[in-house]
Amino acid sequence: MSKWAILSGIEGNLAAYEAVIADIKCQSHVDALYILGDLVGPRQETEQLVKRVFNPQPGELEPLICKGWWEEQCLILHGLGGSGEPIELIEKYGSETTKLLWECVSRPIAQWLRTLDFGFFELDCLLIHGTTVGVDEELTPDTPPIQMLDRLSRMQANNLFCGRSGLAFQYQLQAGSITTEVTTLDNPASPQTVQITPRQVIGVGNVGRTPGQATYTLYHPGTNQVEFKTVSYLAQPSKTISP
Repeated sequence: MSKWAILSGIEGNLAAYEAVIADIKCQSHVDALYILGDLVGPRQETEQLVKRVFNPQPGELEPLICKGWWEEQCLILHGLGGSGEPIELIEKYGSETTKLLWECVSRPIAQWLRTLDFGFFELDCLLIHGTTVGVDEELTPDTPPIQMLDRLSRMQANNLFCGRSGLAFQYQLQAGSITTEVTTLDNPASPQTVQITPRQVIGVGNVGRTPGQATYTLYHPGTNQVEFKTVSYLAQPSKTISP
């Protein structure tokens, strides 16, 4: 039975990526590989990682990649994004990390990042870095159910896979109903009831953020089963940042 391997948050960590790819090769029936953003990051081996992803080895799947938060920051730095200044990046990580990201991602790579999709819709599944609201929106186990339902309903998805939080979690919404009323000055309230079918949001984990430990997700589309995988590896010393 087929499976999808879903990654996010590699953040330029080549050793972590190699460890996860090796683990995926040990799994049976994996026929799709998704990278949900944050492929690049402020690490010196980022360009080497991108070249590795470009050139899968024999027996490896070619990944489908969408934009993440770090990709968006790279586009802003290179004048290819919607904002003129990397204000969010500087406020969150400081000028040193901003400079490092500029040095680690060349303009040709930034031009390629510009071509990446915002997300993917396969079967009844939305695969995206943040949400349809933006790449910076984090969904977590503490997110209110009504917000989760809204993010799923925007694309009529039953399963939403996201990577922005870096957490591995399975958030299930059970069947039910929501009743709404609209009251105006001219007309009485007109209640409407919407039936809710079971849906779920899956945080797919983070490959490169935690030194020596990578997490990713396996999904069985035929049975709707989710597996979280943790892979240990020998972390390579690199000039990087602390989350």
